[in-house]
Amino acid sequence: MGFLTLPRVLQFRFDKPDQREMENIKEQLQELVRGSDEVLPEDGLEAKLKQGRPLVVKAGFDPTAPDLHIGHTVLINKMRQFQEFGHEVVFLIGDFTGMIGDPSGKNTTRPPLSVDEIKANAETYEAQIFKILDEKATRIDFNSRWMGSMDAAGLVKLASHYTVARMLERDDFNKRYTGGQPISIHEFLYPIVQGYDSVALKADVELGGTDQKFNLLVGRQIQQDYGQEPQVVLTMPLLEGLDGVQKMSKSLDNYVGITEAPGEMFGKVMSISDELMWRYFELLSFRTLEDIAALRKRVDEGLNPRDAKFELARELVERFHDAKAAKAAQEAFIARFREGAMPDEMPELSVKSKDGRLGIAHLLKEAGLVSSTSEAFRMIKQGAVRIDGVRVEDRALEIDAGSTCIYQVGKRKFSRVSLT
Repeated sequence: MGFLTLPRVLQFRFDKPDQREMENIKEQLQELVRGSDEVLPEDGLEAKLKQGRPLVVKAGFDPTAPDLHIGHTVLINKMRQFQEFGHEVVFLIGDFTGMIGDPSGKNTTRPPLSVDEIKANAETYEAQIFKILDEKATRIDFNSRWMGSMDAAGLVKLASHYTVARMLERDDFNKRYTGGQPISIHEFLYPIVQGYDSVALKADVELGGTDQKFNLLVGRQIQQDYGQEPQVVLTMPLLEGLDGVQKMSKSLDNYVGITEAPGEMFGKVMSISDELMWRYFELLSFRTLEDIAALRKRVDEGLNPRDAKFELARELVERFHDAKAAKAAQEAFIARFREGAMPDEMPELSVKSKDGRLGIAHLLKEAGLVSSTSEAFRMIKQGAVRIDGVRVEDRALEIDAGSTCIYQVGKRKFSRVSLT
């Protein structure tokens, strides 16, 4: 994947920036705060940039699930923007905090992950983020590196930097406390440990979702207590799902997974509303704000919104697959919905996977599209099997549970199959 070329506007220096550099900083600020919900303090990022040095930009991810969806990439995209301007980006995997369980937005104690779960999920994350970030310029770290060696006395000393009263100011803790729902002591440790991560990394900027605001601000205070200049907090909104109402979530089935098949990804993006499309452009596209504004003007002047949405869907599929897959996905989409190559109505059914996956031949048999796996292999060899309009060539293809795709065998057999 080729990276969007952004202007390297920082000329790192340690004296007062001149007028030209101030103009460059303003241009950089426009891109860095793009789509953000809040920057705290409001003038903090500009003040950091005026220091004329690469900033340490931190974003933490608990390895709570093996697969990311495009809602997760809102933060990763922002990291990439900082990276393109020459700043040091730290993708922090919270393998230690993952064993505590992030209580943000939860009305019950979140179950901690096992060491094996954390390790497996972290490895998957590393493979996925480099579809967006520049691998050579990305620093991956784990907070167990400093927390794992901290003894009990050190943890008690760290906990002394924050009070229970301040902790109960946090909305979710307050609701649980006043509602008589239990709060475990270890849950108070989560924001404190996250704050200490900023101390260990000497972070200048921390990125997080709006639901992380409390934790990010804790980091500012703890840095001050440890004699460091407090970080700037930049929060990003939680991306709405395909329904345009609730935040993107696998549990709500309104998500676009970044490991999904190209055709499924393309079709899901095309299903969003015309208005939500612009929100996705702002938060997910690598286009400049000027390019997006120009495209929106073209739509206002008569361009079919579907054509603008094609551009968004192609960009996302190309990012997570490649240009060839994006082109094929669009052609298949057009064939289905413009040329009537696919029936408006077809059987819909659910098929059970085996250990979270199922081979394509077995899936076709279970769906009733072939009479046997040998027939399935024969049809694949003949080029007569398609998934979301894309021809299947790999007889050993395995489908992941949680997907819903349109399977076609020959010219007349279609079925919408959900693999559970």
